[in-house]
Amino acid sequence: MSRLTVAVLLLLPLAAGAADRVTGKAFATRSEVIAPHGMVATSQPLATQIGVDILQKGGSALDAAIAANAALGLMEPTGSGIGGDLFAIVWDAKTQKLYGYNGSGRSPASLTLDYFQQQGLKDIPPTGPLPVSVPGCVDAWFALHDKFGHLPMKELLAPTIAYARDGFPVSELIAYYWQRSVPRLSQYPGFKEQFTRDGKAPDKGERWRNPNLANTLESIAKGGRDAFYKGRIATAIGAYMKANQGFLSAEDLAAHRGEWVEPLSTNYRGYDVWELPPNGQGVAALTMLNILENYDFRKIEFGSIEHVHLFTEAKKLAFADRAQYFADPAMAKLPLKGLVSKDYAAQRRQLIGATAARSVDAGHPPLNDGDTIYLTTADKDGNMVSLIQSNYRGMGSGMAPADLGFILQDRGEMFVLKPGHANSYAPGKRPFHTIIPAFVTKGGKPWLSFGVMGGAMQPQGHVQIVMNLIDFGMNLQEAGDAPRIQHDGSTEPTGQATAMSDGGEINLETGYSWETVRGLMQKGHKVTYADGPYGGYQAIAWDAQNKVWIGASEGRKDGQAAGY
Repeated sequence: MSRLTVAVLLLLPLAAGAADRVTGKAFATRSEVIAPHGMVATSQPLATQIGVDILQKGGSALDAAIAANAALGLMEPTGSGIGGDLFAIVWDAKTQKLYGYNGSGRSPASLTLDYFQQQGLKDIPPTGPLPVSVPGCVDAWFALHDKFGHLPMKELLAPTIAYARDGFPVSELIAYYWQRSVPRLSQYPGFKEQFTRDGKAPDKGERWRNPNLANTLESIAKGGRDAFYKGRIATAIGAYMKANQGFLSAEDLAAHRGEWVEPLSTNYRGYDVWELPPNGQGVAALTMLNILENYDFRKIEFGSIEHVHLFTEAKKLAFADRAQYFADPAMAKLPLKGLVSKDYAAQRRQLIGATAARSVDAGHPPLNDGDTIYLTTADKDGNMVSLIQSNYRGMGSGMAPADLGFILQDRGEMFVLKPGHANSYAPGKRPFHTIIPAFVTKGGKPWLSFGVMGGAMQPQGHVQIVMNLIDFGMNLQEAGDAPRIQHDGSTEPTGQATAMSDGGEINLETGYSWETVRGLMQKGHKVTYADGPYGGYQAIAWDAQNKVWIGASEGRKDGQAAGY
């Protein structure tokens, strides 16, 4: 039996059960969460509860976000931790304005492109010392807290410190990914000692402790950001990397600072969708929405051949530009205004035909002067936080400095070893990033804070959530539970062509009909089934009419939305 035949057999509609819900569609597995004062949605229920507790103690949405993020670094090390980077969009109710923060770290100052070439490397390895870049998470916590925090950092980190010492039960999906990571990462010093028990990952429900992380967080709570970037922790990281053929140094950590950035937006049918500028990939979601806006999806059914075809072709066009242009804006001139312009979208839209495009090249926009965790919070004063944080490739590089309780990220893998490319490796440079938070306003007022995890799935997921809510009239929970589309191939984020240069393939999640699958194949698409690359989703919306928060967290993760 061929792979395609197997794929088609697996692409059957969902079974009954969920379809028996009186008020929901077949994929609406549970109701939205509704609360009057505050809301937290994360990918781990205990982290969500910590965030709600912080809100009830008088903390701001930002306080709750930091507390929940710290907890996820302990409880979901398969997607996050203080060895990684962080991006956030914050709605400040006082100023009625959105603020963006780019908390991504830079490459080591002593590592050069020449070194990779001398080693005969065509790509940066995904694990080990070479892909390690400066962790930006802790700096981002303090920068955001200085502007929007209410409670002291010591109080925000205390719940995670307690769980790290006393232990917490590992949830199902996290245990699954942890177990998959151990064989691959146990070769690196410090990983096996700190993230396994006698060489084995924890099972679902097993109580896990991380006293080393508790000590590290206590140092940060007492000494602030400099305890991480200039003190004992930085010295320990530098010494560990030097002893293990790495390049990241204490000096690299001391030099780090994140950056406040202006979010970018496009208007989609009266709603302003906001993303952060590169080095992240959020602009790809805005480009896709601009291309798709000209099609009337009131007359195109969700899950239909035309829906999936148009979405996929728009993705190909946006991702061709993503591969060509997305990089550290401090070191490359990027055509951002051109990429998000309606005129440019109209040009690109003309390339979409009735059949699948076999390959797609980057356009010429005008120049104007894996895993991850996502969480969102909202407080009684109307503040909202959209925050995403990651090690990249799940548990990161595998490099776990002794006695610190966390793993260093491997974001440097995203650089290109190609001179002249916008994302080419250079010392002190931020790599192309996949993690992106999102926000939607309407009429200048906050409406939705949301995100979708999962590498290249993220901009695709953002577009699908926006379309599900605005075009297809789904509620917040349905929009996340609806079966997803993920197109793979065409170009990598590094700009290098893949084996899918003939147009790639569409991964359709269970729930699309045979008629849709067959129709897409007739249009020339390769269609297959894949188990699990569809991301995870959390969202909080403000219901201005009823003055309540609405929260959602989907079943693809262990998460929970909760409010008070």
